Amino acid sequence: MKYTKQDIKEMDQRYRAHFINSLSGFKSANLVGTRGLNGLDNLCIVSSVVHLGADPALLAFINRPHTVERHTLENIIETGCYTLNQVNQSIYPKAHHTSARYEREESEFEKAGLSALNLDFPAPYVAESAIRLGMRLVEQVNLAVNNTIMIIGEIDEIHIKSTDWIEDDGKVCIESAQTVCVSGLDGYHTTNTLERLAYAKPIR
Repeated sequence: MKYTKQDIKEMDQRYRAHFINSLSGFKSANLVGTRGLNGLDNLCIVSSVVHLGADPALLAFINRPHTVERHTLENIIETGCYTLNQVNQSIYPKAHHTSARYEREESEFEKAGLSALNLDFPAPYVAESAIRLGMRLVEQVNLAVNNTIMIIGEIDEIHIKSTDWIEDDGKVCIESAQTVCVSGLDGYHTTNTLERLAYAKPIR
């Protein structure tokens, strides 16, 4: 079956959102924790976190257009700090609920039944997450193509529940943390490692 650009345009809006969002395959599931200058906490799930580099340690994620109130985005811009908390098998239904539209004064931590963990960092962590990153805003990139916003942050600190999950060469085994991934807008999955392959070199 072939779908043309016109076919895509003519799809029902919600159908198109599910269809296109699922085409990119499995994505990471992370909870972004922020605290505004007003002292109010906010939590939202994102599936667009990508690695940009290891030195400096940079990660990025995409925000929807800032055409309405975006509490997470606004808090990050105000404070320059946020946390990334991996979603695991025990919390994914609660994590998914953070996508609901709550008022600014309502905490998604409380509404979703998750616990804010306050460490020596300006933004709250998710206590139930096994791998947590404290992030500092480095750059905000406005993408003219669709008015979305890329938030680029540098890892300031890392909290991992068990060092047993770190292999000898530094790779973190996220399956040991029971980390889940997302497909489309609402499909959550566990994973199984097939194999670790050697560093690829040209075949001569």
